[in-house]
Amino acid sequence: MTTSFDDDTELSFDDDDQSIVPTNDVAATREYDDINISSDAFWAQDAPEREIQFRELREKRPISWQRPIESAVVPDPDDPGFWAVVKHKDIVEVSQHNDVFVSGYGVMFDLLPPMFLELGMSFLAMDNPQHDKIRKLVSAAFTPKQIRRIEGDIAMRAKRIVSAAAEKNTIDFVADIARHLPIEMFGDMFGIPDDLRDRAAHAADEIVAWADPALLAGRDAAEVQLEATAVVHEIAEQLIAERRENPADDLITALVHAEVDGEHLTDEEIGAVMTLFSVAATDTTRHTSSFAVKALTDFPEQRAWLWEDFEGRINMAIEEFLRYGSVVLNFRRTAIAEYELGGHTILPGDKVVMMYGSGNWDTEVFTDPEKFDLQRSPNPHIAFGGGGIHFCLGNQLAKSMLRSLFRELHEQMPDFAAGEPTLMKTNFMRGVLSLPFTTNVRR
Repeated sequence: MTTSFDDDTELSFDDDDQSIVPTNDVAATREYDDINISSDAFWAQDAPEREIQFRELREKRPISWQRPIESAVVPDPDDPGFWAVVKHKDIVEVSQHNDVFVSGYGVMFDLLPPMFLELGMSFLAMDNPQHDKIRKLVSAAFTPKQIRRIEGDIAMRAKRIVSAAAEKNTIDFVADIARHLPIEMFGDMFGIPDDLRDRAAHAADEIVAWADPALLAGRDAAEVQLEATAVVHEIAEQLIAERRENPADDLITALVHAEVDGEHLTDEEIGAVMTLFSVAATDTTRHTSSFAVKALTDFPEQRAWLWEDFEGRINMAIEEFLRYGSVVLNFRRTAIAEYELGGHTILPGDKVVMMYGSGNWDTEVFTDPEKFDLQRSPNPHIAFGGGGIHFCLGNQLAKSMLRSLFRELHEQMPDFAAGEPTLMKTNFMRGVLSLPFTTNVRR
């Protein structure tokens, strides 16, 4: 069955997945840009190397038509490609026009199965009114008042984690420090028992591992994602059943008993929220803190400036940690109406991918963006998105965890030294797998 938009555009109905996917005939006839940012080789590079191509695109072709991504989770022989959006102002424009650029067809490069979107991405891959319904229920746990309420617990956990690491002279910063605090806070918020937290954390790692050959180890990317999502849903089902009988002070209980317009969330919807946060609530802090300790090692004058007045300067520093790290590399939207963007006509069905790392190095917005500058002000980075309804719900929680973690590093091991990181090789997450780290504890 098809429903016509205009002479060039139609909606195709796929009976297998019961989803409507917008398509248009023009996309397949466009010429691809000479700079190819769809290859595995491009995404295997780190940010400074990718910046060479991004800078040329920003200066000459800020909106470019690109080949289909090389390593797709679900390969599509009919995929015509996507528009790459690399300038800060254009990313903000796309982000804030959620009536045209929608998320309901997915937010990754390729068109993932609707089942995975429903089970794994929750309101991240939804549009209104569904988006607002579920986000409203979840947002109560992330208000500034709620974050202030749990800051003492965050600080206590950060102190214990850093203290344990400080007993050794040489550690892996990711394994021994960076991963623990966000995992513990995610577990606390959802009421996950201690004996299940490592399993949930491992599943979260698997969900974002699809393009890294070392992490996949020869496995099928789609199967890895679905299996990992199933693990989180299995844990969620156990918690949901328990909270119906014995409510607790956690997010699962709130979601189980929440009601909007007379409706309750289904078990699958609650499991999807938990799956989304298993990644979103853990990765930003883990990877941002890893890139930040590396930068503080490489730029000792910046560390000295921060250490001189930690409490007075850490909030400003965190904004630069986030910009410089730019952990989330991109998100996709799908156009559902014709739109003029940067001199190009975007048609219904076109995939539009916002390159956050490029936007955070845009020289029209940031002076000397390649520099790690903790005094950068203003710092309108887009590490949490460019605004609009999908602006990161957990941004204040992430900042609180970073603040507590670096306070303890400042107090317990101010002379630390970070070595060379082993990076994830994915086209979505700029992540650190391991990072040699000397604590240099002050005695």
